[in-house]
Amino acid sequence: MDAVRVALLREVLAGTEWLGATRRFAGALRSSAVSHGGGLLLVGTPEYEPWHLAAHLVDEAAWSGTPELAPTLVRHDARASDPAHLAVGLGRLAAARRGETLLVVSPDDPGAPLLERVHDARRAGTTVLALGADEGELTAMSHEMLAVPEGAELDLDTVQHLVSAAAGENAVPSVRRRGRFRDRLARLAESLTAPPPARW
Repeated sequence: MDAVRVALLREVLAGTEWLGATRRFAGALRSSAVSHGGGLLLVGTPEYEPWHLAAHLVDEAAWSGTPELAPTLVRHDARASDPAHLAVGLGRLAAARRGETLLVVSPDDPGAPLLERVHDARRAGTTVLALGADEGELTAMSHEMLAVPEGAELDLDTVQHLVSAAAGENAVPSVRRRGRFRDRLARLAESLTAPPPARW
């Protein structure tokens, strides 16, 4: 989904809770990843790998100048022969430590094996964020949760588009403000140093 479609979707969703909810969650994701200097891990379930979200976050990281948003996609069936960006297996969760952020995307119960790894990562100091199912142990162990209940107005894929777009945008205002301030300061300096207009 490109920026134009995201903008149209936001217009359609104006007045609903989704815009605020996705922006809050994206803000938590960005602030956790950026404040710790990166280390964003992204994992799904054996049946649902969030590779599309990973790709969008990589794009947003590049466009927003926030490299910390580029995640490491952790896969359940990763093989050494896979390309490097697809070869990171669940063992990476065992190595997760304080200062890293783990985003779990799960349309339903992620299952005991993944929950145990997430729990261990949290105990090691990793910040855990969850996107998807709004019940079960994952909700309890998450520092931040954005629930996408079954039968909601939006599906999980659409919510991921909104979150990734908002994560990149949240990083932009401070840069823009600096640019605007510099522009205003430059215009002020030009007007103060310019010769008075000629009078005829």
